[in-house]
Amino acid sequence: MFTLKDRVVVISGGNAGIGLAFARGVARAGGDVVLWGRRADRNAGAVKELAGLGGRVLAQEVDVGDEGRVVRAMAEAVEEMGRVDGVIANAGIIRNERSFLDMTTEAWHGLLAVNQHGAYLTAREGARHMKRRYDAGDPGGSLLFCASLSALTGSPGMQHYNAAKGAVVAMSRGIAVEAGRYGVRSNVVCPGHTVSETVQIPQDSPLFDRVRRYNPSGRMGVPDDFEGIGVYFMSDWSRFHTGDVVVIDGGWMANAGKSDVSELPSWP
Repeated sequence: MFTLKDRVVVISGGNAGIGLAFARGVARAGGDVVLWGRRADRNAGAVKELAGLGGRVLAQEVDVGDEGRVVRAMAEAVEEMGRVDGVIANAGIIRNERSFLDMTTEAWHGLLAVNQHGAYLTAREGARHMKRRYDAGDPGGSLLFCASLSALTGSPGMQHYNAAKGAVVAMSRGIAVEAGRYGVRSNVVCPGHTVSETVQIPQDSPLFDRVRRYNPSGRMGVPDDFEGIGVYFMSDWSRFHTGDVVVIDGGWMANAGKSDVSELPSWP
């Protein structure tokens, strides 16, 4: 049903964590994957993991904060793969500055350069290609931003992260309004607490225990939880779905009262 055969999807930060999960989903659905990552060794490892799952895989060394490199990389991807049908702007960094009062201008701009401006550059270049295809009589495309619950909630010492992810949500909605006439969709996924090889949360940490107790699903998220939503938004089954923000957090936000789920009554 959700086949991506003959589709090409560019995924920034696609060599590890949730980004690699998006790539696995696309590959398993038969799509071609273009991975963007800064580290050649991680790119090579991701290519090896994806080999044989589905279509072609191309890895490019890309720093999404470098505008010139993003422009060149998108052009190279189009030349090598023939086209780009979807772009998942996933690349990002997480840093805690302990307190807003301790946050330096350097720290602020350094994080936004990747998480906000990098997402903008990645989506912009993908959208430019999609508009050229539209002009040539081949409309359509899907842009997907990977944000965070931090786009919707506050995080002490991480106001730069809140700002970047919140800006991505607002930007995506603006793109959706402008791009719809060209058959281009734009959406956002907000993951909840998720552990991966790039985001380690010790099982004996207070956060791990709090998620276990207060998340209705009783656990942290893992990258595999995001394969399906990526495939959905890259497929034609989401052709009328745009301008949206989809939260995938195991029910964390639904438990607004933060009830200890272990103390809730069981169903009879």
